[in-house]
Amino acid sequence: MRRPTAEEPMDRRLRVDDAPACRSRRRRLVAALALSGGLVACGFRLRGTQQLPFDSVFIAAPPASAITPELTGAIRSGTATAVVDDRARAGAVIDIVSETRERDVLSVNAQGRAREYRLRLRVVFRVHDGKGREYLGQTAVTTSRDLAVLEEQLLAREYEAEQLYQDMRFDVAQQMLRRMSALKP
Repeated sequence: MRRPTAEEPMDRRLRVDDAPACRSRRRRLVAALALSGGLVACGFRLRGTQQLPFDSVFIAAPPASAITPELTGAIRSGTATAVVDDRARAGAVIDIVSETRERDVLSVNAQGRAREYRLRLRVVFRVHDGKGREYLGQTAVTTSRDLAVLEEQLLAREYEAEQLYQDMRFDVAQQMLRRMSALKP
């Protein structure tokens, strides 16, 4: 490839020098289009918003419930439904009947200490109108995660377990929203 001279216009020199960069940009564009075409072909699409059949909901839960803030946030950010503080003004009441966290030992080492745990989160809830009409009877939503541990990292294990429980609360809230969006009151 020949080099442009000083007498040639500036735009000609830029075009000659940028040829490798243009080829690189074209390759990246083709790769991005191929990847996006592959995602569309497999049926991938963003989750989007849920449509709950209620204009407003009241969440009735025990004071120490960890799922309530997660569910409230999911309803506010992912639906057009309002979360109200007054049971009488709500179109539906979500009763959190129970919320249990479990930790089971999956495997132990030669000294008999746990090497792997299964963490489980189970939430039982029901949805009604607050006046005796039930939209969804008691329903249990369960999710679990496995946690491998090293004996030397006790603090890291507890932190990771809390992060996994946080992730499970998010999953449970999303499952609850999907079940409620299928209701026909």
